[in-house]
Amino acid sequence: MFDGIKILAVDDDNFNLQIIQAMLIDVAATVYTATNGKEALDLMQSVPDIDIVLLDLQMPIMDGFETLQRIKLSTTMANIPVIVVTADQQEVTKVLGLGANDFLAKPFNPDELRLRVMNHVQSKKYQDIANNMVMVLDQEVAKKTAALQEALALSQEAEFEICLRLGRASEFRDMETGMHTRRISEISRELALLAGLSETDAEILRLASPLHDVGKIGIPDRILLKPGRLDDSEMQIMKLHTTIGGRILSDGERFTSLSAGQIVALQHHEKWDGSGYPHGLKGEDIHIFARIVMVADIFDALASDRPYKKGFPLEKIVTIMEEGRGKFFDPHLLQLFIDNLQQFVAIRERLKDQQDEPDPLHELLSIT
Repeated sequence: MFDGIKILAVDDDNFNLQIIQAMLIDVAATVYTATNGKEALDLMQSVPDIDIVLLDLQMPIMDGFETLQRIKLSTTMANIPVIVVTADQQEVTKVLGLGANDFLAKPFNPDELRLRVMNHVQSKKYQDIANNMVMVLDQEVAKKTAALQEALALSQEAEFEICLRLGRASEFRDMETGMHTRRISEISRELALLAGLSETDAEILRLASPLHDVGKIGIPDRILLKPGRLDDSEMQIMKLHTTIGGRILSDGERFTSLSAGQIVALQHHEKWDGSGYPHGLKGEDIHIFARIVMVADIFDALASDRPYKKGFPLEKIVTIMEEGRGKFFDPHLLQLFIDNLQQFVAIRERLKDQQDEPDPLHELLSIT
């Protein structure tokens, strides 16, 4: 899909480097190697456009922790995704706090390694496309004022497409198919307008809402795809998809949809009563964009078929959501949604697919 992918593997064990290279042999990429953090940083300065770093932690001269910090504090390298490779699960929270985009447990699973690398490369490439697009548009505006409106329309359409595709990247991790992200987008916009947001803000939310679950890219398959109930430790890792999503979309202030997407990714599991995560925000401390997306996401998921359930009938959906009033949902937004329910049903009908996507609802359903 992308040409010229550059991967940097950093490990003081040459055997591990050889294993990584062998596992990535089917990926159309150049794999560079380094045996310590200093060597890796020097190589990143001399080789432009490294797309992703696979980083061991325990190394001489400069360990992985310091290397990770230096990469994420660099103005030129901070946007490069870093997957930390570790056999110690206790190190996971620390490295995520230092800015790691993902982690991979030893021993390696070849398929998981390839999928994780390509998911993060895809996200980076799309962000590079967005950055380049803004530069091109700036040049065109300077040269051809008469073509400004057409160029801006093209930019908005492409920005929406990029947001949709970033959102779909997380769905592919969930083995999801169909129009879920499109429905969330359109339902969120409609509810935003009903809540009194401006046309501009409603359109920003339409662009940003597909990014709500982009952080699932960073959740291990053994947890994301687990058919049964998650235990407490697994749930804590699953909850990290909010902060991972926020990190993926950070430093996007120049792009209103990415900036709004970061808010939605971080806060869409915050609850009105303060019992949500990751920060336990309460009431109107939760951004209205996130409050709207929660309503849209839960509604679409309840109405959709899942491997473990059929889509609920409309009356049952309303009953379940009513029981979340003042707990999960902003009461005012929920009332607006229920009062205008047929508008949202019409959106689902217009954007329906043959097989609706699975998405965990255990937490909400536990209140019924």
